[in-house]
Amino acid sequence: MKRIDTALAGVCILEPTVHGDGRGFFLESYNRKAFADLDIHDEFVQDNHSRSRGGVLRGLHFQVQQAQSKLVRVLRGEVFDVAIDVRRDSAQFGQWFAVTLSEDEPRMLYIPKGFAHGFYVISDMAEFTYKVDDFYAPEHERGIIWNDPDIDITWPPGCTNPVLSDRDAAHGRFADLEESDLPV
Repeated sequence: MKRIDTALAGVCILEPTVHGDGRGFFLESYNRKAFADLDIHDEFVQDNHSRSRGGVLRGLHFQVQQAQSKLVRVLRGEVFDVAIDVRRDSAQFGQWFAVTLSEDEPRMLYIPKGFAHGFYVISDMAEFTYKVDDFYAPEHERGIIWNDPDIDITWPPGCTNPVLSDRDAAHGRFADLEESDLPV
């Protein structure tokens, strides 16, 4: 497995070794020892799987307490995946990174605690999986509206009126979050 660090400290792309032949392919999507060798030491406690139709945007979510590190990947389709540093004491506070993840290129994105996360489905449909290292705590969940002008994410063409959940559509702006709504 290869680790590619991004412009956001701690956020990295992971490229697994793919063993392919005429039958198809095999890859390890997670191996605790291999991840430790890449300086990722989270103990993942839950796997999640979502299926979304094209044009759906999920996010931008984070938990202020019980913050979660995430290991995300796409099984089918293609998504534009975004991480935003929301750690109030970070030198990169408010900065974002995005990468396209797809079934055709089986790389993953590792997002440590203290980052908001979301994705936009580019293909007609996408199946998305992610591991988390702490459990979902709805009382600690916070969010940022997807098109916040202060963060100014450059979404892919076509992402002008995405399909949102009621909860995601109600998220406010990053600048309106209280200090107590941000992880350290």
